[in-house]
Amino acid sequence: MKPSLVYRRLARIILSQSSEKLTTLGAAGVFHLAWPMILKAVFLHGTVVVDGLLVAPLGEIAIAAMGVAAAVGGIAMGFIFAFSHAMQIRSAQAFGADNSVFKKSVLFTGTAIGIFLGLIGVILIAIFGKIAIASLASDEHVAAEAWTYLSIFTVFILGQSVSQPVVSYFNGCGRAKIPLIGYCISVPINILSSYALIFGVWGAPELGVAGAALGSALAIIAQTIYLMAQLVRVEGHLRKVVGWHNGTFLQTLTSLTKFSIPIGATFVSANFAAHVCALLYAKMTLPAFAALTLIVPWNMLAGQISMQWTQATGIIVAQLLGNQTKDTVLVSFLTTAWRYAFVAAGIVATIFLVMCFSVDEIYPRLEAETRAIIFGFLPLLILIQPLRATNAICGNVLRASGDTVYVMYIFIWSQWAFRVPLTALFVLYWDLSAFWVLSLWLAEEVVKFPVFHKRLLQGHWKQALVE
Repeated sequence: MKPSLVYRRLARIILSQSSEKLTTLGAAGVFHLAWPMILKAVFLHGTVVVDGLLVAPLGEIAIAAMGVAAAVGGIAMGFIFAFSHAMQIRSAQAFGADNSVFKKSVLFTGTAIGIFLGLIGVILIAIFGKIAIASLASDEHVAAEAWTYLSIFTVFILGQSVSQPVVSYFNGCGRAKIPLIGYCISVPINILSSYALIFGVWGAPELGVAGAALGSALAIIAQTIYLMAQLVRVEGHLRKVVGWHNGTFLQTLTSLTKFSIPIGATFVSANFAAHVCALLYAKMTLPAFAALTLIVPWNMLAGQISMQWTQATGIIVAQLLGNQTKDTVLVSFLTTAWRYAFVAAGIVATIFLVMCFSVDEIYPRLEAETRAIIFGFLPLLILIQPLRATNAICGNVLRASGDTVYVMYIFIWSQWAFRVPLTALFVLYWDLSAFWVLSLWLAEEVVKFPVFHKRLLQGHWKQALVE
């Protein structure tokens, strides 16, 4: 069944308030929205994995350099993705309300925020990036390689500041296939150009680590051009829509900013905490740091299967709330989506199982100690998936209802009062192994579980009014 037909049937069921039919179609609706988002996210995070695979033959120093650069550059990226997620929710609410003024307002103001954040990120990297890398890298060679990578990577950051708001808008409106096609264009460009530029084949210069960053830059340029062309084709009529959702452009921008701040703070906190931890990992032995550097993108890549399913669930919940759907229909839909989230978690666990048992074939040139550390992560990577999936369902549903501040508090508390300080203790003072450092990922999900589920079971999200 075509996604458009699914959404039309879903709309009819919403209007008729048939929870029995929605229970069946709900999973189909989430699936048709989620699978392009999953593939898109896999492509996005897969590029990091591919870069790691391509750079791995250059040795641990090159891997460490890319890890340090990614940790610093990822902070700027975190702000862009954070606020784009808020735009995704507002786009879904506008789509559910079938309000052209609302849609135009979200698109224009959200894109303006994204570009502003990208410019600020690049400026801060230009001023402080070299200093940050020099203070964090294990030696001068790693620092030099990391700065070269990061300098080129700023092009990727600027590209994402334009393209990511557009991706979020399309996702919120149920057009997730368009961003997927954009990544289908960019990923081959990234892989081929990175390979050529890293190793100097096909007439390209041999640039090493810098080649990986340049390949990513070329890919994002192609992707951004495609997305902007599709935006004009699909939503060009919004330019003729008169008025703004909150009166004026400035008022609308202010309203979206206020809505976005708790969501943005949540994702910025998560991203910043992750990168602080990554920088702490740099203080471990080289094999341990290399293992953690390689497993982080794998975690992001495989985890997108369950994460994008839960995000799709949140998008449709936002659409349903925008349509002022009855409580019984919301609960029926959420129950079905939740059930399938555990299936997604099982798939992710299987991916890690295969990856860890194939580590010798995937990374044959790594030191034996580094490969052994990666294999030792397997129990943690399997156990974390069900907890992560159910917590993500709770978080995305609460955000869709506007309960963003509570979600923000949970994330900030679990990260900065728990995972980050314990990571510092484990690495800097207790000198524990990489296994115990990684176990804090699982422990954080355990900490979040009771407070997330208590809030959802209270049911206040079902009465949320979308303004």
